[in-house]
This record gives sequence, structure tokens and C-alpha cells, in this order.
Amino acid sequence: MKTAQELRFGNIILINKEPLVVQRTEYNKSGRNSAVVKLKFKNLFTNSASEFVFKADEKFEVINLEYKKCIYSYLSGSIYVFMDEEYNQHEILSNNIDSNTLNYLQEGMHVDLVLYNEFPISIQLPNTVIREIIYTEPAIRGDTSNKVLKSAKISENLEINVPLFCEIGDKIEVDTRTNEYKNRISD
Repeated sequence: MKTAQELRFGNIILINKEPLVVQRTEYNKSGRNSAVVKLKFKNLFTNSASEFVFKADEKFEVINLEYKKCIYSYLSGSIYVFMDEEYNQHEILSNNIDSNTLNYLQEGMHVDLVLYNEFPISIQLPNTVIREIIYTEPAIRGDTSNKVLKSAKISENLEINVPLFCEIGDKIEVDTRTNEYKNRISD
């Protein structure tokens, strides 16, 4: 159990039997009144946002989620299907997966399935992935005075900034949390 003022970003609590992820906390102590905490949440099942104000000493049950290693199998309509190590299939609706995550998801990719009461609610990608540059402009000769970057397309919906020396067909390592170029992979 944690009090409202102890809650931090990423904590998951139950309110009205709904699992909510803390997105933002704002502590407020005024002169005569008791301290309050304004909390912004995201519902794990519906992805809807909500805000509540609680007394600072109000207690909540913090939920710990389970993680299971899985492989992305296929997309069926709006349902993403994953297979765990025991060959069990798990399904997640597309609206429960962040759009940035979907930009990196490929068949056969290893991910961590996030479970709440054995119900899959989302996925976590590896911190870095290797992708091939689909399209980028050629480098301009002589433009090397600073750390100059150019735009490169690595999937249909995702462009990132890469150094000038990167070309079409190069394999690069990308940080999935920040969408930033890490380094070029040599074959």
C-alpha cells in the first residue's frame, strides 16, 4: 500500500476495480486545508485518460505486472497475436499498443508481453532494434563542419535522423524508446 503522495510516474493502482497507470503527480499543500495530490492516469484496458484529486494520506494498492517473453506471430484484423515459449497464443487489440511501438513491430520479433491477472494488456519492445534504411537523401559533399544529421525512412511510418554517412540499405541500430540513431551496423 502506498499513500497518494508516494505515488510516482509508472505506478499502477486499482480504482473502482480498474487498473490505472500514473502519468503525472502534482502535490499541493495550501495554508489551512490538508495536503492534496492531483493525479493523472491512463486506463490499462481502454487507454482513456482521467484525473483525480486525493488527500495526500489516502492509501492505494499498487499492482505489480507480470512480464512474459513472447514472439510476435501475425496480425489478424485489429488483433496482434503473440506466442510464448510454451507455444500458447496471446492476443492484444491494436488500440492497446502504442503507435510508436507498432512502427518497430515485425513478425518473429522477441518482445515482453505485459500481463495483468494473466490478461495481456500491452507489449514492451527491446531497448534497441536493428533496421535497414529504406530511403534517405544522398549526403552533400563538404558538409561536415558539425554533427550534421539528415532524415532517413526505416519503415512506412517512421523517419529518424541519421548521420550524413548513412545510405540506403545500411543497417542501423535504433533506440525504440527515443527513436534515435545509435550506430551503423557493419556486415
